[in-house]
Amino acid sequence: MQLSEHFTLAELTRSDMAKRLGIVNRPNDQEIACLKQVSRNILEPVREHFQTPFMPNSGYRCLALNRALKSKDTSQHILGQAVDMELPVVSNYDLAFWIYSNLTFDQLILEFYEPDDPKSGWVHCSYVEKGCRRECLTYSGGKFTPGLIG
Repeated sequence: MQLSEHFTLAELTRSDMAKRLGIVNRPNDQEIACLKQVSRNILEPVREHFQTPFMPNSGYRCLALNRALKSKDTSQHILGQAVDMELPVVSNYDLAFWIYSNLTFDQLILEFYEPDDPKSGWVHCSYVEKGCRRECLTYSGGKFTPGLIG
């Protein structure tokens, strides 16, 4: 199923961990609707701006998969509202900064980024149809810090 022009449901639900553990990572209709919003409002603009195809690291996660990954039960991945990504042609800090400067988002987190290694970490971004908070954080060393720190 196409969620947007360049992104599919299979891409946003794939998980090696789910396969290894025998977890069925299948979203319901509401979660698919949210994945469509994330694809159209976050992933497509990123792909268009940076002019590079990419596959998100993580999208939808059922509760069992999310717990297996030791993520919080409040993760927006469970609702189909969040995606983690990296692009081969740009540093994760630059990707996060571009999203922050150009897109409407609910939450943006630069995770495990090391300034001396531009490819380190990844970018987490979520989108909700109404009431996007534009919360921007950097996560490393077990703590969240407001803003993008690079």
